[in-house]
Amino acid sequence: MATEYVFISDLHLGGEGELSAFDCEAELLDFLAELERVGGDVELIVNGDAFGLWEYGELTGPAALDRVIAEHPRLFEQFRATGAAIDVTLIPGNHDYDLACYPSLVDRLAEYNLSLEPAVSITREVGEATIWIEHGQQRDANNRLPDWGNPHALPVGYFVVRRIVDAAGEYASRASGNWLRDVQSVAPMEEVPRWLFSNYFYREMSPILRAVVVPLLLFFNLTLLYLAGTILETVGVVPRWVFTDNPVVHALGIADIVLELVVAINLVIVAVLLLLAIPLWLFRRDLRRTFSRFGVVLSGVRVGQGDEPFLDAARAVFESRSDVAIFVYGHTHRASLTRWGDRVVVNTGTWLKKLQHVETRFSRLPGIYYPTFRLSTFRIYAEGERLVVAYEAIPTDRSTDLTWFQRLVARRPPTEEPIPARTEIDPDGELVLPDEPADRNDDERS
Repeated sequence: MATEYVFISDLHLGGEGELSAFDCEAELLDFLAELERVGGDVELIVNGDAFGLWEYGELTGPAALDRVIAEHPRLFEQFRATGAAIDVTLIPGNHDYDLACYPSLVDRLAEYNLSLEPAVSITREVGEATIWIEHGQQRDANNRLPDWGNPHALPVGYFVVRRIVDAAGEYASRASGNWLRDVQSVAPMEEVPRWLFSNYFYREMSPILRAVVVPLLLFFNLTLLYLAGTILETVGVVPRWVFTDNPVVHALGIADIVLELVVAINLVIVAVLLLLAIPLWLFRRDLRRTFSRFGVVLSGVRVGQGDEPFLDAARAVFESRSDVAIFVYGHTHRASLTRWGDRVVVNTGTWLKKLQHVETRFSRLPGIYYPTFRLSTFRIYAEGERLVVAYEAIPTDRSTDLTWFQRLVARRPPTEEPIPARTEIDPDGELVLPDEPADRNDDERS
């Protein structure tokens, strides 16, 4: 049995078309090679979504896994070499749920020294305590597997991936800048329409049309100010020379005419939006009710909800299992460490590109999905009577991959909350379960 455990998750290797590419393959190869070199009583555990098997439009089970192996031969040879030096264990997530449904995949992965445990959760002993390990899909209403091991009992998330994500991978090469392949980095799913519109505006829209639309948007606030001013002039609160007959504006000549034209167009747009506002609100409300009636939530993990369902699950495990000192999960792609007294909850994050919605420097322009990478690894081992959770973010020099216009107008995303490089706990210490998570370090996104 190992004395040290290393965790990564959510690699999402594989997928139709452009989804087959893995941005951080070089970093993963180096990481695995270093584990091979050091060796020892170490077990690498990939706690779910090692593969993107749902991302294949026509393939399932063994055929989908064979495609992944064929697309990433260097990685699988390195898995074989690393697995000869240390134990390497996989558990299924939702995107590679087929690993739980086809017993033959145990032997197929064993060819590369990968040990597959097709269970919802597993445990490992460290010192005198226990680590609880799961992917986390069972805590997500849209990705919960209702009959574990049944390849035909699939959640809503499966059909979303098969209809949207794999199609995006197939057609990504037709997009400007290949941005469609990043669809699997958009989380939660409610963000997809806004992400699509953002990329249409900044990447796919005709440059001529964008040159017309951008000034309209930039002057929109000025239009609202002008509208408010003319109303104040009409009721006699301010004199007419302030807005309507302002001599400074009239002195601009042709620029004044252009400005008045822009304001007039925006006033028409404001009027149309006001007319449509109430019907659109009623439509949105009715649509949400309809989805709810059919048992479909737009995302099992809603914007702003963060990791609450997973922290609730950790609370339940800690309360029912006094031997469990550390709860490990993935799924949400948000690396974090939450400490409650001498219990720790770890989210292993993702090795995919992360897209964070940020506002622009100029009001009314669509927000931008700022790409970053956080290649997280966690090590858990005993040191005397205490347990140590060590965190490391593998360095990468991947580019931000934004257009010049996006870089010009985008605000920098908020700095990620640091995760402690070393966290020590006493598994026999006090368990504190607050109503709101305390002493938490993570990178919440909305």
